[in-house]
Amino acid sequence: MRYWIGVASRDHVARGVAGGFCQLCHGKAQPLQRMSAGDWIVYYSPREEFDGDTSCQRFTAIGEVGAGDVYAHAISHWFVPYRRNVSFRTANEADIRPLIPQLDFIRDKSRWGYAFRFGHLEISREDFDRIAARMLVEAPAEAA
Repeated sequence: MRYWIGVASRDHVARGVAGGFCQLCHGKAQPLQRMSAGDWIVYYSPREEFDGDTSCQRFTAIGEVGAGDVYAHAISHWFVPYRRNVSFRTANEADIRPLIPQLDFIRDKSRWGYAFRFGHLEISREDFDRIAARMLVEAPAEAA
């Protein structure tokens, strides 16, 4: 089992939660292919809206990667992103600021946003558990 962070605006994360899918790095297949059924993903949202300037800086969704392959989903004739099924849990959003000192994947605490620059990263179980503890009322049995 592996643990991941996806980076997307809060409005885009909400679409994925509603549809039961994750989409990463502007629809690229490769990040999704690194994931396996039973892995866990947490979304970090730097902004409220994709085209907006309003800061969010919260973990906004958490879920378990589902069975099945990565698949293409046509949004329009010119944009066909790749997706992967996710079973999202009911969760509270969590402000990143109180967590920064505790998260090992953030090496430089003064430039913490740098850790999210590629849009997708693998994190340790310990970091996942720290984030999940802030988001979930009960930790998932698989990750506990």
